[in-house]
Amino acid sequence: MELIWQHLVEWLQSLGLQVGDRVGTQVVPMVTDAAQKMDLPSLMALAAALGWASGFRLYAVVFLVGLAGAAGWIVLPAGLTVLQHPALLTASGFMLFVEFFADKIPGLDSLWDMVHSVIRIPAGAALAAAALGADGTTMTLAAALMGGSLAATSQAAKTTTRAAINTSPEPFSNILASLFEDGLVVGAVWLATTHPLVFGVALAVTVVLMWVVTVKLFRFLRAFFRRMATFFDSSRKVV
Repeated sequence: MELIWQHLVEWLQSLGLQVGDRVGTQVVPMVTDAAQKMDLPSLMALAAALGWASGFRLYAVVFLVGLAGAAGWIVLPAGLTVLQHPALLTASGFMLFVEFFADKIPGLDSLWDMVHSVIRIPAGAALAAAALGADGTTMTLAAALMGGSLAATSQAAKTTTRAAINTSPEPFSNILASLFEDGLVVGAVWLATTHPLVFGVALAVTVVLMWVVTVKLFRFLRAFFRRMATFFDSSRKVV
């Protein structure tokens, strides 16, 4: 188990995220010096928001949080200060611009989700782990599991809903759904950093609703997975 955890820590650090690197099971102080201005509920809310919103708009999350830190609107935990770097802000801002339009074109949005389905979940886990800035490996791993699970939940709900919407020939419902998701991401980050307890309640209700939607529209999710398998299989044949 310790060897697995070491590999996870090395992977998170390779992304530029500062997480605890001491292996053990004892929970030590959960907040780094750079995050002392944020109490535990605020850090938990931020970690959950980063994980959940990454399933919708990963690049928007990275850009918005980095911009908020660089502008001095919030004091980021030590593990997230890398998001303030000008190079990362430029890269995430550019990808946010591309994703904003790609996500509003029927068909292209599903292809975009298909490609990013393998990126959003681990990224959500990494961001959540870095948000807590824990020195203890137990808390860091718990944050990563929470962030990854929330990212998977929002990713599944988004993919399922979009697959269902794309069966309609008109493009307006797709655009409205995409704009709604944009608003959800901005609202989640804002609410988590200003009213963490309210965000926690809202997130719990939203996650339950997402599970219901995913189950109800499961046939569209299965169709998406079939298309994704065909896409990657054809890509391997071309290579």
